[in-house]
Amino acid sequence: MEQTKVKAVTLAVFVATFMAAIEGTIVSTAIPTIVSQLNGIELMNWIFSVYLLTSAVTVPIYGKLSDIYGRKLIFVIATLIFIIGSVLCGFAQNMEQLIIFRAIQGIGAGGILPSTMTIIADVYPFEKRARVLGFMGSAWGIAGVFGPLLGGFLVDQLSWHWIFFINVPVGIVTIALIWLYLKEDIEKQHLPIDYLGASIFTIALLVLLFGLQRAGETLQWTEPLVLILFALAIVLFASFYFVEKRAKDPIMPFVLFKNPVVLIGNLIGFFISAFLIGINVYIPMWAQGMLGHGATIAGLMIAPLSVTWIFGSFLGGKWLTQIGNRRTVGIGILFTIASGIILALFPKDTGDLYFSLNSALMGFGFGVIFTTTTVTVQDAVPKHQTGIATASNTLFRTVGQTIGVAILGTIFNSILAKQFGAASLDGLNRSNLNLLISPKTSGKVAAELISPLRDILYQGLHLVFWSMLLLAIISFFLHFILPNKHKVRP
Repeated sequence: MEQTKVKAVTLAVFVATFMAAIEGTIVSTAIPTIVSQLNGIELMNWIFSVYLLTSAVTVPIYGKLSDIYGRKLIFVIATLIFIIGSVLCGFAQNMEQLIIFRAIQGIGAGGILPSTMTIIADVYPFEKRARVLGFMGSAWGIAGVFGPLLGGFLVDQLSWHWIFFINVPVGIVTIALIWLYLKEDIEKQHLPIDYLGASIFTIALLVLLFGLQRAGETLQWTEPLVLILFALAIVLFASFYFVEKRAKDPIMPFVLFKNPVVLIGNLIGFFISAFLIGINVYIPMWAQGMLGHGATIAGLMIAPLSVTWIFGSFLGGKWLTQIGNRRTVGIGILFTIASGIILALFPKDTGDLYFSLNSALMGFGFGVIFTTTTVTVQDAVPKHQTGIATASNTLFRTVGQTIGVAILGTIFNSILAKQFGAASLDGLNRSNLNLLISPKTSGKVAAELISPLRDILYQGLHLVFWSMLLLAIISFFLHFILPNKHKVRP
């Protein structure tokens, strides 16, 4: 059989990782402009939530399918869906359309990152894998610098619609490289796919998100509709557990979580991912709403995060084999906690330079944490379960972002609703705040309203930052029960 061209496949995986990374940096900087133009700050979190939701629930399906049919075919299919979703997002004319098309884009995204990480696990031995994942981290660094510049240029000079079209040529190149140079000898199996479990899990998460959204809008956590939604979500999650226990080939084998390395590693990824999505959503909101910057500067405020992520990835891979995964993860979380404390203490007149420096601190911690937990979870299971173990890691991280952005959005919306409800000045409302958070429309806001609107925005952002710090602290306590391993695969 023809051999895989490892260097070419590594390049292809790098390009795919870059595509996923640049999607985050471009969209994050454009969100305030999108929300302002489409007049939907109360629906802002759904642009992220629905994308993360559909990617989360499809991750385990893609992981199982890649174990059955091979990484190449599944990767190509997922990337094609991602490209189609990106094109549709580019043509969206209102918030409802954008949310629907982001769901399609998320279905494709659910197969890209887990497939790339599984491909790396297939073509590299454990000893080299951490270093290669560190190299993959440089894609985030490049995207972190290039993405905000490109995204800011497109938003400021053309329109936000173009930030989605950039995925098309990158995706096509990635498909070509993987199709040509990845060679697999897959013994195809005809195993049942757990569509019932996937459907229940999707509905459960959707119901939970609707409940959080409703509670954040009305501030009535005991409202009958909110209580019904939460109760229904609990019933559905419980049903998902029992369905998975009985499924012949479940999308998420709970037996994996009997391994404490897999369980704790994934839980840490869950909470830190929720912290990360808060950075991507709310720092650009601060830059444009509080400081009046354009999309380009807003993106550059978080760009250092992606650059230092590279160094964290490389050092995390090195420390993993020297001091073990527990201590390595602990070091990464300490950096995250330190940056979270600084962020939560920022006064409302804090300038962009301080955000950039703090973003650099965060990025180092993220690089250490995510590289270490990914490699550790992969190597905690037999080789034939690498795909589903990787998918479980990606699933926890994606669900962490999904639930994280929903909860943080609920907190943010609750503060806004409370402040607007108590406002005595005419014009202090969501419509004017929608205008304020984009430099293109902020000139339409009356001068006397700018300062009080920014005061309200600051209070919402401030509480969000404190909530993010709590997530990092929870992760730190979890890391103490993570088994300290160097190499766990027999």
